[in-house]
Amino acid sequence: MASPDIVRGLQELEKSSAPQQDRPAGYKKLLDQILSSATTSPDFSASLGAFIDSILGDNLGIVAARPLLSTAVDSIRSIPSLETQVQAGTTALRSLEPRIVSFEEQDAQLREMLADAYQSQEEYIEAAKVLQGIQLESSQRRVADDHKVNIWMRICRLYLEEDDTTSAESYLNRAKNLRHQISKPELTLAFQLSEARILDARRRFLDASQAYHSFSFSTVLDEEERTRALSSAIVCAVLAPAGPQRARALAKLYKDERAPQVAEFGMLEKMFLDRLLTPEEVSRFSENLQPHQLAKTADGSTVLAKAVIEHNLLSVSRLYDNIGIDELASLLGLDADKAEGYAARMLEQGRITGSIDQIDRLIVFGGLESSADGGAPGQKKVVAGKGLRKWDSRVQGVAEELERVASMIQSLYPVLYSVDPRRVLTDS
Repeated sequence: MASPDIVRGLQELEKSSAPQQDRPAGYKKLLDQILSSATTSPDFSASLGAFIDSILGDNLGIVAARPLLSTAVDSIRSIPSLETQVQAGTTALRSLEPRIVSFEEQDAQLREMLADAYQSQEEYIEAAKVLQGIQLESSQRRVADDHKVNIWMRICRLYLEEDDTTSAESYLNRAKNLRHQISKPELTLAFQLSEARILDARRRFLDASQAYHSFSFSTVLDEEERTRALSSAIVCAVLAPAGPQRARALAKLYKDERAPQVAEFGMLEKMFLDRLLTPEEVSRFSENLQPHQLAKTADGSTVLAKAVIEHNLLSVSRLYDNIGIDELASLLGLDADKAEGYAARMLEQGRITGSIDQIDRLIVFGGLESSADGGAPGQKKVVAGKGLRKWDSRVQGVAEELERVASMIQSLYPVLYSVDPRRVLTDS
């Protein structure tokens, strides 16, 4: 219940016969009295609600009420206690709700203040919900595009703090429609970072890696922020499905002169060079991953474990011409059925080439190329005579090496080549 002194003061102002232009001074005096007891009086919220109800009443015009309400919002913002700010802001919003059409600007100020208080208390969902109530498309006031994008991006970031990517993406898409009309560099950066985080959370790691890498080149950011973005780009590239697209992403990151400065460079180097990864290296790398990057996939393995298995399988295909399914399972740390399943899936998706001989339990890598005549998209055909051509190539290599050695001997010991071979045979 409101303080009796405040109620009495409000009644006197409402019944006063003083000119309307003199009444705001009396209301301002009452507001100062209410705020002076913000941290001590249990009636503070009720008194503030009664004050706002009074200035929104018929005894005071809209023109005079608007600056008073703005002053009230600024005064609430100056209260040291966050809990009191939230309590007072919530009360003010309830009082303002029936007449929000006439006070949209003040409602927006109040909601932004209340969102600041919620955000300081790390209540990100509540802060986002308060900001959602701001009228950005209205005939009563004109809202600049930059301000619209600023509100939408703030809501997006608040939802991302709680890993609610679905809600965050809906507000990112709203901002995307005005992206090319943004004049403030900080809003553009906020958009790029939020987009990268959403792609990351949705496990679109290749797209997220590219977004983080582009973000890391921004000159507006300090060196620490750019390094953190580069680190996130490397992590996403490592977690991406093995194949030609990821190989291009790894090559781009590996050639970045800043890459050796980040902790993840060791993992990046091994993956770029197609080296097998050990469980110890994977365990060290996983220590700095986010929870969604360690989530379980449909087959029960984590995102990281799946990425490492596919990478090691790709590395095996570069090291060996063929390998037994049981031996492959041993290298990957899986049972034979799972190892064969991973190989079959990567072969089907075209991320590695080869064939599986289930009778001999053997996987043959290479020897496949896209069908060029009448095959359905994605179909493969074995290149005839590949083994014979490989044999011919090796014989040719040995012959060329023998010729090179003979030429070296001739240049070092020319006397041996000056003797007539028929004479040597006659002498012997």
